[in-house]
Amino acid sequence: MKNILYAASECVPFIKTGGLADVVGSLPKEIDREYYDVRVILPKYGCMKQAMKDKLEYITEFYMDFDWKSCYVGLLKAELEGITYYFIDNEEYFNTPRPYTDDALFEIRRFAFFSKAVLSALPTLNFRPDLIHCHDWQTGLVPVYLKERFQENEFYRGIKTVMTIHNLKFQGKWNVQDVESITGLSGYYFTPDKLEFNKDANLLKGGLVYADAITTVSPTYAEEIKTPFFGEGLDGLMNARSGDLRGILNGIDYTDFSPEADKYIARPYNVNNFRKEKVKNKIELQKELGLGQDEKVMLIGIVSRLTDQKGFDLIAYVLEEMLSQDAIQVVVLGTGEERYENMFRYFDWKYSDKLSANIFYSEELSHKIYAASDAFLMPSLFEPCGLSQLMSLKYGTLPIVRETGGLKDTVEPYNEFEKTGTGFTFANYNAHEMMAAVRYAEQIFYDKKRDWNKIVERAMQADFSWKVSAGKYQVMYDWLIGPTA
Repeated sequence: MKNILYAASECVPFIKTGGLADVVGSLPKEIDREYYDVRVILPKYGCMKQAMKDKLEYITEFYMDFDWKSCYVGLLKAELEGITYYFIDNEEYFNTPRPYTDDALFEIRRFAFFSKAVLSALPTLNFRPDLIHCHDWQTGLVPVYLKERFQENEFYRGIKTVMTIHNLKFQGKWNVQDVESITGLSGYYFTPDKLEFNKDANLLKGGLVYADAITTVSPTYAEEIKTPFFGEGLDGLMNARSGDLRGILNGIDYTDFSPEADKYIARPYNVNNFRKEKVKNKIELQKELGLGQDEKVMLIGIVSRLTDQKGFDLIAYVLEEMLSQDAIQVVVLGTGEERYENMFRYFDWKYSDKLSANIFYSEELSHKIYAASDAFLMPSLFEPCGLSQLMSLKYGTLPIVRETGGLKDTVEPYNEFEKTGTGFTFANYNAHEMMAAVRYAEQIFYDKKRDWNKIVERAMQADFSWKVSAGKYQVMYDWLIGPTA
C-alpha cells in the first residue's frame, strides 16, 4: 500500500471558492484504494458550514515554532466516503469570515504556517506518506520545508512531493525580508534559482523548484506555460523543469453533474430523450428569469467570474451588436469586475426580454442554466483546465470556446463536412472572431437542427469523469515512489 497525502487550501464538501476544491474533493475518491491510501489535509476555517464542523473529531494538539513565536496547532479529522480528512486548527490564522482575505501579507503568513504545520503533524497523526501532493501556492512551502529541515529526520527521509499548478497567475509573492523572517528559512533559499523572483519571495516558485514532479491541469496548459505570454514570468523555470512537468486533464464528478439525476432542474433528461425534454428546462428558465418565452430561440448561457481572464472584454465589444441584430437570448450568472457587472445590468435593462443578468452566485441557478441553454459561451484569454465547459458538454449545451488550455483539450470543434465535433471554437483572442463562432453556431442551430442534435449527442457521450485522470496520476505516483513502498 502506497500512502499519498493531498495538501490543499480548499476541498469540497468542506470549503469551496473555485475549481481547486472540486479537484481535491473528487480525485482522491477515484484513486485505486486497493493500492493507495489517499488522505487529505486542509486548514480548519472558522467560516466552514456548521454541518461540516459537526463532522470533525478532535485528535490532539501541539505547539510549533513559527514566525518568532510558539504557535498552537490543533489536529482534527473526519471520515467521508472512505477518505480520511485531516484539519489544521489555529484561530489566529484560520478563523476568518471567508476562506481567503484581501491582506496579502496575512495570506503569506497563514499558508506558510499551514505548510510547516502539515509536515510537523505527520508523526503525531501516525501517517507517513510516501508522497505529498501539493496544490497551488498555498502549499508551495511544503517541498521547501521538507528539503530544508524535515528530511534530516529519519521519519521524513525519502518522502516525495508533487506540485500541481491550478492557475499560474496566483503565486504568493511578498518581499524577501518579511518572508525570510516569517518562515525561518535562511537567506540561502532567497536567490534567483530558488524562491526569489524579481526581488520578491515567491512561494509557488519555491514549490516548483523543490518538488520532485510538477503537474498542471491540462496538456495544452502544460505547454502554454513554457511561453512568455502564459508563463507569468516563470516560463524559464517551466522549460528548465519540462522533463518533470506533465499536464493531466481535470475531470468532473458526474454524480453532481448529470442531467438525468439533477435535483435542481425542472425536467431531467438523457442522451436518448433530450430532443423532447431538454427544451422544457429552457421554457421554465425563461419564465423564472422574465425572458421572452420561446422554445425555438437560441439561448446562450454564461456562468463565470466576470473578469478579463474569462474573455469579458471580447463580449463587451460585440454584445450590443449581437443583442440588437441576432435572434438569441443570453443568461449570465456570476460576479466580478464592477464594469462587467454594470455592463450586464445595463443590457438587462435595455434588452430585458433577451438578456438576464444575475450578478450573484447560485449553485441551483447554475445547474438550471447548464440544463436550459442551447450553447455555453466561454471565450477565455487563458484557461488552465476549465470545468464549466465539461459540465455544459454533459448537459448537451454546446460550448463556444477559445482554443486555449483545457478548452482546446476538451472541446472538439464541429466539422460540418466530416460530421465530427462537440462544440464551436475560435483561435485568436479577437472579439469579431468570437462573434463569428457564435454566429456559426446560430446558423447550425437554426438551419441544420439535425446536425445540431447530433453534436449534442456526441457532447453528452464524451467522458470526462475522474477515472481516466486518476489513472494518469497513479502512473506518476508509481514513477516517483517506485514499485515498492
